[in-house]
Amino acid sequence: MLNTFEYTITAAGPLSLDIHPAVGPASTDLGTVIYIHGGGFAVGDRATDATRIDALASHGLNVVTPDYRLAPGARFPDQVDDIVSTIMWVRDHLEIVGTTSPKIGLWGASAGAVLAALAALNAPAAQPRVEAVVSWFGFSDIATSASRSPLESAILPPGAENALLGVEDLASAPDLARQASPLEHVHADAPPFLIAHGDRDHVVEPSESIQLHQALTRAGAPSTLMLLGGAGHEDPRFDSADNIAITAAFLRSHLAGT
Repeated sequence: MLNTFEYTITAAGPLSLDIHPAVGPASTDLGTVIYIHGGGFAVGDRATDATRIDALASHGLNVVTPDYRLAPGARFPDQVDDIVSTIMWVRDHLEIVGTTSPKIGLWGASAGAVLAALAALNAPAAQPRVEAVVSWFGFSDIATSASRSPLESAILPPGAENALLGVEDLASAPDLARQASPLEHVHADAPPFLIAHGDRDHVVEPSESIQLHQALTRAGAPSTLMLLGGAGHEDPRFDSADNIAITAAFLRSHLAGT
């Protein structure tokens, strides 16, 4: 049974989140997964990827799916602030979520993967660390992800990177671009990452996930990288039973116990 609640964002009013209770062999001492939808920071909502979310819940995990503010009305760090607010809401409402454990894992796809990484790597002092991060085909460095030739710039519309920052020209906001790049926030105490990318992704190049994985491992943080052969961006192959089971096993391993 799906449960919907509002959570308050300071100075921005309420946003909604849904709780998807665990199905099957659930345990109250297993923590919570917060799933963050994609959509180029401009479209989508908490109901996006419902089939994927239900598949994860079927592995005995409680899943929370929040709305977050979208472009063009929002710009970085509004979206990250909304995810941090979701983390704090979950920690304050464990009984409602259906667990006794404060452990939280973040799972994001595309734009959601960027927000998951930023919320986990650059957490404010008031936010306890999350236990694990699953990053599916997100960018890690705005400068490289948005890099285009003069011809590409002339014929292609501004990308998700522009939407996140709320600017038409990324060169006009180099400091903001660095702050919004997960690669800039990697550190040795980062939570474990499971990073997945399609090797034929032409929306976000696989190199974006590879360089995040390499930076994490160089820093001494645990990271696992999976390249899905023949898969493009948001490819249906990511939602195969095998891939969902791998993701669920990774999250369960880090969310078990109190």
